[in-house]
Amino acid sequence: MKRVGVVLCGCGRFDGSEVQEAVLTLLHLVRAGAQPVCMAPDSPQWAVCEHFGGKTVVDQRRNQLHEAARIARGEIVALGRVAAADLDAVILPGGTGAARNLCDFFQDGAKSVVLPELGTLLRETHAAGKPIGAICIAPVIVALALGGHGPRLTLGRTDGPAVEAAKTGARFEACAVDEIVADEVQRIVSTPAYILARDIGEADAGIGKLVARVLAMCGAPVAETA
Repeated sequence: MKRVGVVLCGCGRFDGSEVQEAVLTLLHLVRAGAQPVCMAPDSPQWAVCEHFGGKTVVDQRRNQLHEAARIARGEIVALGRVAAADLDAVILPGGTGAARNLCDFFQDGAKSVVLPELGTLLRETHAAGKPIGAICIAPVIVALALGGHGPRLTLGRTDGPAVEAAKTGARFEACAVDEIVADEVQRIVSTPAYILARDIGEADAGIGKLVARVLAMCGAPVAETA
């Protein structure tokens, strides 16, 4: 059974991981016969937001690991306690919180710094030739960590955040919501999900293909994920 690290960072798209993207990732992994290994930073979220419109709630603090445990039903460990050697692949769901908790892309753009323990995990996973999947905004994290290798990635469109993220050296391509960009050389797969998706069904189509391709890159016999 292939062990796939799923990197979370809270619970909710504005201040943590996008819940539907995270749950769909876990569902497709389990249906394909893989074992998800959920992890999240054991540190405060960048902020706490209400999820009607995304407004920041002042004077509140929440822990990313504790909040992400809601998605993982408690089956989660602190990021940094799992090494690339323990896994066959890594997948990062998106959500605005991913680009604020796991790096500071929305503040510093291409000059952002990836959370050290995540940067180490991604670089070691890549160096070992193990696949990485990135969903929604999460490709910017991969670009920050591995842009020097020139990976092919997608944020759906090639304008907006893709222009800034491309300054890392990563190559961003247009991609339909129900498709993926798979860099077979760098062994990195990405899909737009809720950057383009209008509903969970549209997000599901691309995420299912991403999980299937990541597992295929692992050499796993992949069951139907849809």
